[in-house]
Amino acid sequence: QVQLVESGGGSVQAGGSLRLSCAASGYTYGTDYMGWFRQAPGKEREGVAVIYTGGGYSVCADSVKGRFTISQDNDNNMVYLQMNSLKPEDTAMYYCAAGSSGGGYCNSRNANYWGQGTQVTVSS
Repeated sequence: QVQLVESGGGSVQAGGSLRLSCAASGYTYGTDYMGWFRQAPGKEREGVAVIYTGGGYSVCADSVKGRFTISQDNDNNMVYLQMNSLKPEDTAMYYCAAGSSGGGYCNSRNANYWGQGTQVTVSS
């Protein structure tokens, strides 16, 4: 089992920045990626960005390219999402996830473990 705990959400004005953190504990050796997903009211959960245990990352949502950066600290089992130039359409519950799907990493259905989520609200 893997436990994931997110932090860092909050309310910010458009153009602002937030940094989300995800602390992983438990049997993390069985996972090959961690990532951030988000879900806005009335919308499906979508992948934002994922990062691979062996190195490298993928940006899942075109809308965040150039604004969001995913990073990890393997020594401390932490994953971060730096969000800059935030827009009102970025408002959502952000979830940290982990899995070992062997592919389709941006698909939320393939993640095995989920955090409880942290709310991000961007006002115009």
